[in-house]
Amino acid sequence: MRIGKDLRNIVFWHMLVGILSLATGVTYGLFQVLARAGIYKYGIFTYGTKLYYQGLTLHGVLNAIVFTTFFIVGFLYIVTEVSLKKRLNRGLVWLSFILMLVGTVAAAWAILTDRATVLYTFYPPLQAHPAFYIGATLLIVGSWVGALATTLAHLQWRKENPGRRTPPPMVAVHTTYIVWFLATLGVAAEVLFFLIPWSLGLVKSINAELARTLFWWFGHPLVYFWLLPAYLSWYFLMPRIAGGKLYSEPMARVVFIMFILFSLPVGTHHQFSDPGISSTWKAIQAFLTFMVAVPSLLTAFNLAASLEYAGRVRGGKGFFGWIKTLPWGDYKFAGFIGPMIVFIFGGISGIVNASYNVNQVVHNTSWIPGHFHMTVGTASAMTFLTLSYILMEKLFGKKPWSKWWATFHAYLWVVGVLIFAWGMMQLGRAGIPRRTHLGLSPYMNLEEKVLMGIAAVGGVLMFTAVFIYFVNFLVTIFKKPDLSEAEIEEVDLEFTEAYHKEDDSLPKVLDNFTLWIGIAVLLLIITYGPIFYDVFRSTYAVPNAFSPFNPLNLIK
Repeated sequence: MRIGKDLRNIVFWHMLVGILSLATGVTYGLFQVLARAGIYKYGIFTYGTKLYYQGLTLHGVLNAIVFTTFFIVGFLYIVTEVSLKKRLNRGLVWLSFILMLVGTVAAAWAILTDRATVLYTFYPPLQAHPAFYIGATLLIVGSWVGALATTLAHLQWRKENPGRRTPPPMVAVHTTYIVWFLATLGVAAEVLFFLIPWSLGLVKSINAELARTLFWWFGHPLVYFWLLPAYLSWYFLMPRIAGGKLYSEPMARVVFIMFILFSLPVGTHHQFSDPGISSTWKAIQAFLTFMVAVPSLLTAFNLAASLEYAGRVRGGKGFFGWIKTLPWGDYKFAGFIGPMIVFIFGGISGIVNASYNVNQVVHNTSWIPGHFHMTVGTASAMTFLTLSYILMEKLFGKKPWSKWWATFHAYLWVVGVLIFAWGMMQLGRAGIPRRTHLGLSPYMNLEEKVLMGIAAVGGVLMFTAVFIYFVNFLVTIFKKPDLSEAEIEEVDLEFTEAYHKEDDSLPKVLDNFTLWIGIAVLLLIITYGPIFYDVFRSTYAVPNAFSPFNPLNLIK
């Protein structure tokens, strides 16, 4: 199916807004890591306490919410039309984009004017301007409209293709949106029923523990909203780029179904140190968090087998000889294999976070940002940047201005994030807190200062890699196309062929999304019902709104 020019433009604007948000966010990220290392003077201004926490909020919101949501929604539009060969409803697509953009502008205004220095998690009693909460709501609702456009296209496809299985890439699309929708119900309830009325002054008190619990209903499943499109790319694009085939298509389908079941009832492992929640239910959610590792382990096997097949097709011999034959110099391969390698270490450190006892050592320490910069900050973000090159070529016929720089910045990012994460995680093991502006602290010993410096070196390398990407991508946007318009219209996303393909022996129940959604909802009720009972029974609302830099004149 030809990808219409209108959809190409829509996807481009989603990419551009997301990437510009990332550009702003990573700049503040550089300031964060330098400030924590004690380097907080930049020319004519000092990166003091007020700007540090404002920048920390911008870094988290723009990178983790705005960049990812815009990019994922736009990318999934293309995957949907190519997989189903169905035209999406353009009215819904544009409505989705407008709602998300208006929401982003509103929330960004609140942060930039220092009316929403509440960090990425926006826990009460820290209170933001209503524009921040309303903006976040519009961003989420806009993404729901995009998911609706995708769902309607799939329902129409089913009606026209009775008995046919959903194409595997489309299974990944649906899994992403199912996890996203069910997860955002928690934060939607928190924002609509508690935070917005509270910030408007309609109610004077709020239950902070209840708000935290609703946030983490959303907060950890959000990770899989970020990761699943990366998995989609690794499964259905990377093996072809490597010169081989996906090892097992049925296993890929099973993996995505498992994510629907196990990625949702896991948020309470972020609240192991919170009072008011029974240790029994914390332990149960810890076990369910371990279960999320199963589809990731299956993915590791499937993709490793796919790459070995590609390496042997390319002439690799011996036990490990196939590895050196892979196209390490190809920017697309580098941009996918790099985050895959880093994600291995991120996943291992995630097991520590989920462990009920060990978590107490690293809870709320620098270990946590070390961990998630290897998962979300690399596995998702770096994969999306690689996808931006691929989409510019597929949609507009523009290959990267410099393929060498595109390859170089991928590997530079890998080196930078591993150095950064190692430094931060060692600091976390020593009990150094996260978020805090430690550059102003007189209590750090020499070893801790050295580790802060190591983390800063890694952060500078990561920023340098992203800066190279921005230059390369912006020049690519403005360069002349490498293909004619007629050639561009014939270009399609080329999904990987499978070595073990799906056939009639595969149970049809794996294509029954209604069933899996129902089971996921049941798991949420079973695991969160007692937790909310505990919270309502043991906690209460108090009038404790607070803004760290504007406590007396917050709403104005």
